[in-house]
Amino acid sequence: MRRWFLATALACTVTALAVAILIAASSDEPSDKPHYNKAGELLRPENYREWIFLSSGLGMNYSPAAGSHDMFTNVFVPQWAYQEFLKSGGWPDKTTFVVEERGAQTKGSINKHGNFQTTELMGIGVEVKDSGLPDKWAYFNFDDNKTATANPKNACFSCHEKNAAVEHSFVQFYPTLQPVAKKFGTYREAAEDVQ
Repeated sequence: MRRWFLATALACTVTALAVAILIAASSDEPSDKPHYNKAGELLRPENYREWIFLSSGLGMNYSPAAGSHDMFTNVFVPQWAYQEFLKSGGWPDKTTFVVEERGAQTKGSINKHGNFQTTELMGIGVEVKDSGLPDKWAYFNFDDNKTATANPKNACFSCHEKNAAVEHSFVQFYPTLQPVAKKFGTYREAAEDVQ
């Protein structure tokens, strides 16, 4: 009986230790879901380059006036959210999009024509779908800052609300996701015709 009790106690101790190690290890890993500080500011996603790459744009500008300089915009989304989109044509709660803005250069190394991205990071825009937010979707800008408050609703939110092809996301610019959204009937065709 005593041996059984010692073996059981040892098994419980080993199990508890294993669980504690797993919890500690998982808390050290970066997360691909939105995290906020106590002030309600979004923490800048650090591992977004390990996410799914959706698309890249060059010199995109949503106003009629030309921009002062061309930039590349690279869009990333977590793999779990991407997989859910493929199954449903919609974005699950806690989806985070990162739009990385990089400088464009025409001359360098052997390049004679066209543009390539520079190492100069010009900023990061983050879009979050989170049912815990007042309007479910919010938009944040990061430069060197590690936290950001949501942009005013009359900025990014209203533009995405009016012009996005799927929920608040510009799937019209993500060529591999357009057919998925159309298959599930979540694609808003009118988003392609905005003048």
